[in-house]
Amino acid sequence: MAVSDPIANMLVMLKNALAVRKETVDVPASKLLEKILGIFKKDGYIEDVRLLKDNKQGVLKVYLKYDQKKPAIAGIKRVSKSGLRVYAQGDAIPRVLSGLGTAVISTSKGVIDDKEARKLKIGGEVLCYIW
Repeated sequence: MAVSDPIANMLVMLKNALAVRKETVDVPASKLLEKILGIFKKDGYIEDVRLLKDNKQGVLKVYLKYDQKKPAIAGIKRVSKSGLRVYAQGDAIPRVLSGLGTAVISTSKGVIDDKEARKLKIGGEVLCYIW
């Protein structure tokens, strides 16, 4: 079955895995999801992400991070959806929890986090928030 919104699907898979305290979760691979998970890893929300090849599109194995049995991800939200796209200009990049969280933005320079977008002064489509 084809998934109409792979980003939302991945975010729900992460939420569900955190709710039952799983160590890993397998996500269908794509370059966009790999870049988003790379931002999550860089900001310390997940331990690691590895691409496992198979005969189809591959699988991203995400190793979840816990701190004293509490998940490192307190919340995650899909912002721009297929029915309502959300864009932000370079001077109006959103701050998640006054800078404590991270916004993932798809720009002309690729998929980057909100801090880098502010530094480069470029806007784009706001994909998701994580805190």
